[in-house]
Amino acid sequence: MFERLRRMLPAPDVLRRSRWLRWLGPALYDPRLWRMSRRGVALGMSLGVFFGLLVPIAQIPLAAGAAVVLRANVPTAIASTLVTNPITFGPVYFVAWRLGTFVLGEPDRPPPAADEPEAGPEVRPGETALARAWRHVTGVGKPLAVGLSILAVVIGLLTYAVVSGVWYLKVVWAWRARRRRSGG
Repeated sequence: MFERLRRMLPAPDVLRRSRWLRWLGPALYDPRLWRMSRRGVALGMSLGVFFGLLVPIAQIPLAAGAAVVLRANVPTAIASTLVTNPITFGPVYFVAWRLGTFVLGEPDRPPPAADEPEAGPEVRPGETALARAWRHVTGVGKPLAVGLSILAVVIGLLTYAVVSGVWYLKVVWAWRARRRRSGG
């Protein structure tokens, strides 16, 4: 299992030469950042998932920087930022927005599109299309930010726990199998 994971991750030399990670400089040469240990991989994956969910841009440099600072596995931190990609982006952000509206106690309906006329007490006479668009973006922004923050923290912590637990069980099963084979 670990060999397959190691083959899927980018090589240290490739990451050290990356123009996006060059700012980390000599810190990338620390061997602890590339070792496949339970704590390093679990922390790297949780950091990658956290930054992958929380920020829509610059996920990889942020995850790599946090992995260097916290001495986590850099390749797993980088690879796990791909939790949000063009396929998962829409559903993740919709769920985050719904969670944010629930937590903030806002109405359970999306704000009107920027080009739609609004009805009800929120109609603002003389409002320009740009002002209406800005109001639309800010109406989505706060619930989305709250929801993404909650999702990033919760799923990041769950990722750490699941990876650590699976790693621990794998080691225990291998140890027991080895003990059975040796007749002890």
